[in-house]
Amino acid sequence: MAIVNKLRWATLAASVASAVLLSAAPAMAQALKGQTAAGQTVDSVAAVVNDDVITMRELDERMGLISRRLQQQHAPVPPEAQLRSQVLNQMVLERVQLEKAKEDGIVVSDADVQKTLQRLAAANKLPLDVYRSRIEGEGVPWSVFSSDARNELTLQKLREKEVDSKVSVSDAEVANYIASQRGPGARAQQDLRIEHILVKVPAGAAQDVVDAAHKKAEAILTQATTGAKFESLAKENSQAADAKQGGDLGFKAPANLPDAFVKAAEDLRPGEVAPDVIRTDDGFEVMRLVDRRVGIGGSAADAPKLVQTHVRHILIRVGQGESEAAARQKLLDIRQQIEAGGDFAQFARTYSQDGSASQGGDLGWISPGETVPEFERAMNDLKDNEISEPVRSEYGYHLIQVLGRRDAEGSVQQQMDLARQAIGQRKAEQAYSDWLRELRDSAYVQYKVDVPVAQQ
Repeated sequence: MAIVNKLRWATLAASVASAVLLSAAPAMAQALKGQTAAGQTVDSVAAVVNDDVITMRELDERMGLISRRLQQQHAPVPPEAQLRSQVLNQMVLERVQLEKAKEDGIVVSDADVQKTLQRLAAANKLPLDVYRSRIEGEGVPWSVFSSDARNELTLQKLREKEVDSKVSVSDAEVANYIASQRGPGARAQQDLRIEHILVKVPAGAAQDVVDAAHKKAEAILTQATTGAKFESLAKENSQAADAKQGGDLGFKAPANLPDAFVKAAEDLRPGEVAPDVIRTDDGFEVMRLVDRRVGIGGSAADAPKLVQTHVRHILIRVGQGESEAAARQKLLDIRQQIEAGGDFAQFARTYSQDGSASQGGDLGWISPGETVPEFERAMNDLKDNEISEPVRSEYGYHLIQVLGRRDAEGSVQQQMDLARQAIGQRKAEQAYSDWLRELRDSAYVQYKVDVPVAQQ
């Protein structure tokens, strides 16, 4: 499971961009109604999506549901035109994805839907029948809620197939990520697995012997970079003691390798051969980087650790009657008052447009990857109790204050798994955003309502 993004969850209640989550799941299109005996007109069309339509009734129902949820959570409700635009665009994206899922043959069973409904009830600490009564009491028919749950499961399966299953994270990325949590200058040790081919040069050899050895090494390098199997070349040509093992040195810490090997490996990806012959004390070397991994030697105290940060913030949103300049200036004024002795928590309760406002803006202990990148970068640059300048993210402008830091608990392997999970989620989010944009661009969409439609 992906790490829950604390900032995303905290701001969810006030974010219309996340309307699909606020409404539990996407609403399915209902059939257009014909004229009745009383002469009622047909339900008008809000948008055409490929061969399907989104009706005005569906759009109005979704807007009403989201408005009620925002009001229940004491979050600001955008102006009607802005809300309509954002909700309609979200519905278009949902419809495009559902059509893609149908093309891919993705099916969700009745049993999976029932399990999901039971989990939702359990999460609310209610029996399923009581949970159903609560949902219906909010004006949502249970049949619609169940259908929405099916669609949400469908979209999850679609994303797993088209995006998440194709994301990979290397050990080198994990090592670099862990190092980044320690701040500038900190480095996580990466063990290197290297294969090499040695052409010896005796100590004090004449220049013609040196030149001949260099020429032989260059010829081997040419073969290694033009498709020849490195292991076979090593067995046939290397004069090192490990020639019979294909020149494989196994995983070694950088301190146990020649400096020239370590330097050459910095610019290589796993599987690549160094583009130049390397001169060492023993002669000329042809080198191939097989892989990298996070160093696991040494004591627990020496092992790389992730850092958790206790943080709070004040959020001012942009675009809900608040311009970029006004939002930023409001936070600058608040920052000045706090630094003059004001209470950060009280300012958060009064001004923050975020779900954490009632807690004084406190987001608790944040692990790497649990917040959006812009927020995390600014947070990592702060000293304890320091307050940031206004920081722009997709949610608006933040004032951020770090209250403390601690090493994440758990074994080194658990921390590595946490880092891998955080990196994977970030890569998946970017890949999903790119995939969704391409899917939307390839669809036929025609809007039938006169509202400014947000860019995808």
